[in-house]
Amino acid sequence: MTTETPRLRLGFLTHVQGRGDDLSRTYRNAQELFVVADELGFDVGWVAQHHVSLGGGGLSSPWTFLAHAAARTTRIRLGTAITILPLEDPVRLAEDVSAVDTLSGGRVEIGVGSGTSGLEYAAFGKDAARKRELTSENLSVLRQALANEEVGAPGFRIQPPATGFTDRIWQGVFSGEGAAYAASGGSNLLLNRAAYGFDAPTDEVQRPWADAFLTAWDRPRRPRIGLSRFVFPAKDRSTALRQIGDDVHRAALRMAESGAFPQGLDRDEALRRFHSFYGHPDEIVAALRQERVLPVATDLITQFNPAVPDHDAAVRALELIATEVAPALGWKPARDPEPEPAGV
Repeated sequence: MTTETPRLRLGFLTHVQGRGDDLSRTYRNAQELFVVADELGFDVGWVAQHHVSLGGGGLSSPWTFLAHAAARTTRIRLGTAITILPLEDPVRLAEDVSAVDTLSGGRVEIGVGSGTSGLEYAAFGKDAARKRELTSENLSVLRQALANEEVGAPGFRIQPPATGFTDRIWQGVFSGEGAAYAASGGSNLLLNRAAYGFDAPTDEVQRPWADAFLTAWDRPRRPRIGLSRFVFPAKDRSTALRQIGDDVHRAALRMAESGAFPQGLDRDEALRRFHSFYGHPDEIVAALRQERVLPVATDLITQFNPAVPDHDAAVRALELIATEVAPALGWKPARDPEPEPAGV
């Protein structure tokens, strides 16, 4: 494996949420973010799958959405963070993934995980108590299908044939043990924007997970670590807070109902629990330079969720991330499709 430091890739993640009942507009706006990000040079656009509706929207069918995004963009890579794997038929999923990859010219990244909603598992007739086992079983089949091996029945391989997915499968994890397990299977690592159930800062909790992943990695190709973070730049801190503060506070109170966060959080503590980076770009850069996981990350994945900023504010935030925040961290925009890593 080369010792050369890999180029930092910049991504954004949307949960496809809006305000009001006009879900067509919400979906159109989310598509427009992909177009804007493509023009700004973002490397990867990610979507999160949710079968239970979020406030103002949510995305249950990510591969349909990404197929449309592929038609509207030219170079940005297209990924899920995550697809809820236990609720999918892995062979059928592989067919969708390969179809979008073919249509997009090989721009797909697939992130998988087990999800958290008991209601979703019940709706799909799956046992939530077996989520880890189901994730492992389905991931094994998904890997085989995307490697064009026989799956399901003798002589059956997915169509269209998949190409080059060895280094494009990611796993979302919530522990050091999970990170080591992802490495043992050759998955890239996805780390969530917040470490739920911990009082310590998110990056303090997650850095040992990233270290466990790197320690366990034994493949010849370079591993990738995708670091999802809440990043919302604006002209100043008060402007940012007007756009995101109430949403983040309400989300934290909802998380407290499930025990992920303590009860009775005020807004400032809610922002801390979501490990939020907001305000003027210079403030965000200074804070991200102190982020404990970022030095070992290969992909910075920015997101606004759980805030739902106005569309114009979201577009402006993407512009500031791409022109002021990320370049100060060493990122350079890619204007042409990025070649696949050589892996040596």
